[in-house]
Amino acid sequence: MRKTAALLEKRQISSEELVKQYLTRIEEADPQINAFITCSGEEALAQARDADRRRARGEALSPWDGIPIAVKDNISTMGLRTTCASKFLAEYVPVFDAAVVENVRKAGLPILGKTNLDEFAMGSSSEYSAFGVTKNPHDLERVAGGSSGGSAAAVAAGEAPWALGTDTGGSIRQPAAFCGVVGLKPTYGRVSRYGVVALAPSLDQVGPLATCVEDAAILFSLLAGPDRRDAISSQSRPFSLPEWDLDSVRGLRVGVPKEFFGSGLNPEVEQAVNACLGELERLGAQLQSISLYTNEYAIETYLTIVTAEASSCLARFDGVRYGRRVEAADSNTMFAKSRAAGFGPEVKRRIMLGTYVLSAKQYKLFYEQAQRVRALIQQDVAQALKQVDLIVTPTTPNTAFKIGEKRNPLEMYLSDLYTALANLSGIPALSLPCGRDSRGLPIGIQFMGRHFEEELLFQAAYAVEQTQRRGEDA
Repeated sequence: MRKTAALLEKRQISSEELVKQYLTRIEEADPQINAFITCSGEEALAQARDADRRRARGEALSPWDGIPIAVKDNISTMGLRTTCASKFLAEYVPVFDAAVVENVRKAGLPILGKTNLDEFAMGSSSEYSAFGVTKNPHDLERVAGGSSGGSAAAVAAGEAPWALGTDTGGSIRQPAAFCGVVGLKPTYGRVSRYGVVALAPSLDQVGPLATCVEDAAILFSLLAGPDRRDAISSQSRPFSLPEWDLDSVRGLRVGVPKEFFGSGLNPEVEQAVNACLGELERLGAQLQSISLYTNEYAIETYLTIVTAEASSCLARFDGVRYGRRVEAADSNTMFAKSRAAGFGPEVKRRIMLGTYVLSAKQYKLFYEQAQRVRALIQQDVAQALKQVDLIVTPTTPNTAFKIGEKRNPLEMYLSDLYTALANLSGIPALSLPCGRDSRGLPIGIQFMGRHFEEELLFQAAYAVEQTQRRGEDA
């Protein structure tokens, strides 16, 4: 992104020309990929012209002023349709911006449009969208991952230079791995959730997707910071872009949890991740075998909590104030018919599961017990991060699967097998491309670290990224 920013600064390219290039690419590629639900071409061009005028006056809002961005369609954008990929909100146009959208606008980034996702961010493949499936740019017969599949696919296909996504159990990192881009789930509370349509408030975070580590770090620097409108927003120290240096990993203690390797892991994925671990070791990092035994319980714990919170959060969608309404003789019938018509099958499934685990008879058995296990997971992760500086694992057990392949919901839920742990413990986690399998599909490696240590994740990922590029150039 620095090269693009330099071209804009020297007036060798205009923001308007840049936006037109991406809009042309969207027009060419998106009919096959379906990364975007709404393309805001005219608005993006108007914002680009404003950026050009600012630069002509020497008043650029940031070094990145005029570089466009795509935004996941569960993030509120004033005057621009925000559907959550649901029939319920198919015509909903917010009257305010989410905090993260305010931030990118303040930096001068034109918004290309809103990207596709699993309905209300409930899914791991972007197949559960009322606006059609997002396809993987590397193989159109395969999924892009989810729920931020549209954002990951748009970046991977060159339809946007970077994008915003949300991550509740792996929804940035898993599609990043499937599409071969960089994706970060920040520390819980580091980025404001104000204006993001909630799925599970105790887990949700907004983060960047980009083609390289440095671009992801730049975008994260625009997003991170306190916000009084978000009750869990942290007052932690401001994030600063790292001084990129391969020597920064020398002496770093890297934990490799045995539970993430072996049975259930695709051998090609394991081989690629081990190769990256070898690169870290050659750069001076110290690999250390560790145990994260509680990951065995992460998926069940995550699903119990996420369905319970989703059931509560989606109660507001009743056809009264906004969204789809089916007229009926009385209000109760109207509520039921509106929700039946507006929600897709996966959303209904999760609402029913969540309502069940929150019911008076089941609350202690399921929801309360899940919270106890969550506390054990947090303790397990904290103990591991006292022994090591970083934890490195595969992002996903397998590469992208075929569209329609996982018809059993339980199989789909296992897509978050290696990612849910970071959400349950609130730590930052980053997915980096680390090679391809024999079919040419991208593989992802995951870096996890202590709370508010995103800079260390970026440094370690950058070191691996650069050694990979040197190997490709050799």
